[in-house]
Amino acid sequence: MTTREKKDKPNRLIIIACVVVAFLALAILIFLPNLRRRWSAPLGPALELPTYTLSLPAESSTQMSNVQPLPQTGTAVSQEETQALLTTTSIAFSAGASPLPPTPTIAPTSAPLCGAPPVMVVLGVGVDTEDNNYTYGLGDAIRIARLDFVTPRVTVLSLPRDLWVEIPGISDHYGITRGKLNQSYLYGSPGMGYYDSPGAGPGLMARTLDLNFGLRVDHYGAVNMLTFSRIVDEVGGIEIYLPEDVDGRPTNETTEDMGYFDSGQQHFTGDEALRFSRIRKRYNDFTRMDHQSMVLCALKEKLLAPTVLPRIPKIIGAFQDSVITDLSLEQLSQMACLLPYLSKENLIFTGLPEEIMQPGRATNPQTGITTFIMDVDFQVIREYVSQFLAGTWPVEGGEETTCD
Repeated sequence: MTTREKKDKPNRLIIIACVVVAFLALAILIFLPNLRRRWSAPLGPALELPTYTLSLPAESSTQMSNVQPLPQTGTAVSQEETQALLTTTSIAFSAGASPLPPTPTIAPTSAPLCGAPPVMVVLGVGVDTEDNNYTYGLGDAIRIARLDFVTPRVTVLSLPRDLWVEIPGISDHYGITRGKLNQSYLYGSPGMGYYDSPGAGPGLMARTLDLNFGLRVDHYGAVNMLTFSRIVDEVGGIEIYLPEDVDGRPTNETTEDMGYFDSGQQHFTGDEALRFSRIRKRYNDFTRMDHQSMVLCALKEKLLAPTVLPRIPKIIGAFQDSVITDLSLEQLSQMACLLPYLSKENLIFTGLPEEIMQPGRATNPQTGITTFIMDVDFQVIREYVSQFLAGTWPVEGGEETTCD
């Protein structure tokens, strides 16, 4: 090689490097906006909640007026696009570049954490089906999560499935206007064909909660029994301490056998966690909701385990097609980011006080069948809901449950 060739070689390398950088810059300019849109797009149809004017007649029902549908935004993201987007996120988690610090230091701040809005309110529904198409099903576990990204704090409100409510938007079908709260999910499910607005079962339940209680959510997510069990197994099961034995054995020939769980420290598989969460016959619905809170606390602890935390993006991708939600990948990442910031005192599970509800009976006007309901003054529920949404209830030191 001549002296001149030796001198020209570095120049050629610089030129090649500049060309490569230029191509990379061009690719970023072309593809980054599209990736950003996909990252921010909801994974399912966004909610369209009307604006209601509430009234309080004697039956504690409400009237709907001045309906102004909110515009739908975003498009669904495919499984393949999700996996591509999550691959980069997963690498970042594994490399320690994740927005999930293992031991965060929390300082008073008015800026929301994780690039999220100050507050996000999400409807979570556990559906009594194993069908991944969610064709039918009752919304038997109903939770409202208020995520405060400033405090930080997460409060989860349980609602009884047996509240007798007004169900909007489906009166053209057999004149149905009322039913149990869990039936609002069923009537919105695709298999029923009663409800055409976005969100299907969770969408109609969200509208029902807004109409009856002024409980307006930003987003929704629904998971069926099989998927819940698989998620618990995916993280390696959960650890739960039971202060006393829990008996889920059949009470008669028509009830399912949920098993018998001894007191003490227990390791639950997905199937055991699911059965434990469903036990009700020997107790009541409030006890069942308490069991579900115990499982959710244990699942939160497992998600923060060093062996599981880096895998959260892959877990999200793996179960995308098994849940229905209008949350985006970005919002799911923000929610995951919040987990390590939560002290045990700032993950709170609460429910409506048992003393404000009385067992009752209601007759379905379409079928003439009388059914069990929880009878309660809806104005009292609205007052609790208003404080819950404002972040002023439950008060510290009250009867709420924390993840001890």
